[in-house]
Amino acid sequence: MEEATEYINRIGFLPLFKNDIPGFSLEERTVPEYWWADDVDKDPWLWRTVIARGKDIVYGKFFDKKAGFISKKWFPYFANYRRSGYDFDARWDDELASFRQKKIMDLFMDDRIDEESNAEFAAEKMESMYNTALFSFDIKKLAGFGKDGEKGFEGTMTQLQMQTYLCACDFRKRVNKKGTEYGWNVAMYSMPEKLWGYDHVTSAYGESPEQSWERIVKHMDDIYPIATEKQIKKVLK
Repeated sequence: MEEATEYINRIGFLPLFKNDIPGFSLEERTVPEYWWADDVDKDPWLWRTVIARGKDIVYGKFFDKKAGFISKKWFPYFANYRRSGYDFDARWDDELASFRQKKIMDLFMDDRIDEESNAEFAAEKMESMYNTALFSFDIKKLAGFGKDGEKGFEGTMTQLQMQTYLCACDFRKRVNKKGTEYGWNVAMYSMPEKLWGYDHVTSAYGESPEQSWERIVKHMDDIYPIATEKQIKKVLK
């Protein structure tokens, strides 16, 4: 895991699974037999949970709607390009964001909860908060998705990650009323700004989104010269 972390920091960004660019994934740089071995020292599937908790790399669906890693150094360029220089509230004001996206982002952008309209979930939200992070099932509930509410939760979460407004910052088990953990690890999400600070995440806003994209493409040419323009656009655009 230490070698994987060093490699991701060195090259700047890396998808989790095999994609259109040969060799450009954690999957292709690890031992196949160790995947899903349930051994944190060997299993890359578990590494992602530990790496996500760190301070130098974020994890999320950043590559063609699929999971991967972006280093702290390179994240501002992805944010500037993918957001077109828009903070989320500005994107909403210009009618470029969906109502479903807004309902989710309000959970992270507001420091307090509207207890009158969300009374039944207020206590649950406060219990699930972890450094301004929320479990995925809490996000779904609090934002009004589900059987009798909004549809398309997974797709909307993917869109927000692709636009770099959200990232997975941890994976934890649920806790029952007795305080005992149970089940599989569940993703927790946060805004990158709350992990690294607004100034860092938006530090590339001074250049145009096109310049940030050209910077990413140039870097890919340096680290993966076999990648074609078509492949780079497919995986990174």
